[in-house]
Amino acid sequence: MIDLVLPDKTHDESRQGEALLLEPVDGKNAGRKLYIESYGCAMNFSDSEIVASILSEQGFETTGDFNSADVVFINTCSIRENAETRVRNRLKEFKTAKSKNPGMVVGVLGCMAERLKAKFLEEEKLVDVVVGPDAYRDLPNLIDQVDSGQKAVNVLLSREETYADINPVRLNSNGINAFVSIMRGCDNMCSFCVVPFTRGRERSRDPFSIVKESTDLFNAGYREVTLLGQNVDSYKWASEDETEKVNFANLLEMVALINPDLRVRFSTSHPKDITDEVLYTMAKHDNICKYIHLPVQSGNSRVLELMNRTYDREWYINRIDAIRRIMPECAISTDVITGFCSETDEEHKETVSMMEYVKYDFAYMFMYSERPGTLAAKRYADDIPEPVKAARLTEIVALQQQHSHQRLQAQIGKVQRVLIEGFSKKSKNDYAGRTDQNAMMVFPVDERYKPGQYVNVMAERCTTATLMGRIIPQTP
Repeated sequence: MIDLVLPDKTHDESRQGEALLLEPVDGKNAGRKLYIESYGCAMNFSDSEIVASILSEQGFETTGDFNSADVVFINTCSIRENAETRVRNRLKEFKTAKSKNPGMVVGVLGCMAERLKAKFLEEEKLVDVVVGPDAYRDLPNLIDQVDSGQKAVNVLLSREETYADINPVRLNSNGINAFVSIMRGCDNMCSFCVVPFTRGRERSRDPFSIVKESTDLFNAGYREVTLLGQNVDSYKWASEDETEKVNFANLLEMVALINPDLRVRFSTSHPKDITDEVLYTMAKHDNICKYIHLPVQSGNSRVLELMNRTYDREWYINRIDAIRRIMPECAISTDVITGFCSETDEEHKETVSMMEYVKYDFAYMFMYSERPGTLAAKRYADDIPEPVKAARLTEIVALQQQHSHQRLQAQIGKVQRVLIEGFSKKSKNDYAGRTDQNAMMVFPVDERYKPGQYVNVMAERCTTATLMGRIIPQTP
């Protein structure tokens, strides 16, 4: 069984989920057991599904117990310092298991692998193989190299879409929701971010393979796809003779037209690229969810310039106003960093005022932590004291909790279309699913309806994070 740590409501918090058994195939690795554990953004979880597909073709069976595995991989995030700390601690546990099973192969995949390859292989001696996010096709060769007694590394980045023809194994699948990767890499070079260095330049997958994968998922019973990319709204594809061109708005519509019962989500949008064309396409199709994750990072234009975000406060507000005008009911979430280099108290207050202006449905909020190799680490002093960063973070977290509660309270008394995703975490007597605006709804089980079906639910009350309601039977 492949063990996948699923993303929770924050980017660098993870929880462990039930895994999916793969059918073994014949091959020289037949009978060997594989264990994968993933942390970080949705792209990492999608990549783990690609790794599972590649290695299942090589004969690997799967296990949910790393102690019994022949190959143990941890798929990593390198965005925040505490993620690196947790991965190192986990690798020490794997190293202990390896001491009891000397033939075990321990590897690090993903963004952190690319950035810390020398430390993992040579200095800390925690792993046998290090593989960057564009090199997963080389895993069978790299495992062979480790089996022959050598350390192995491949962190080369590609300029082309790397995995478009691979049908991912759906890990931890409920058979209802699935990730579909539409592009890889990032060209934005935000000064605080390591992604352009660990995932390379932007390259978009051809739209026909995306539509085919989404169609196959729908035909297999899935009812929701989330289109993934570092910045999905910068998606662009052209045929070799450039007679066909597809932008993100075009792609959204192509996927939405597969079937009105296939719900479409996407993540993440960059404020500089979220066009009115995308917004009007979302408004046009009922099955494109009315929810946009639009990271602001800071509400102050000077700080945004230092961050190299390529927009200012006024531009961001213009995009918020456009969303509210074209889709008044659209939910908006964001990312916020407190205590970026040289941020003053007045500039922090502008972030607070931005939050007051937008009233986000929810937000991912962090203190700034310097990442080695980034433009900010090279150019700016990390000069805001940790207690000041923490106080600013505490302030915006408290404010966001108020706004999240207010946004949910505004839904009480309204009927929401909800896709039943399964039982509530707390009780088998309740179903759980998300609304069109990405809010979690919990409601009593009605035996007439099953997971994978849409139901109309009247929202009757809420906590700060969840709506509670009851199914309104649908008339024929």
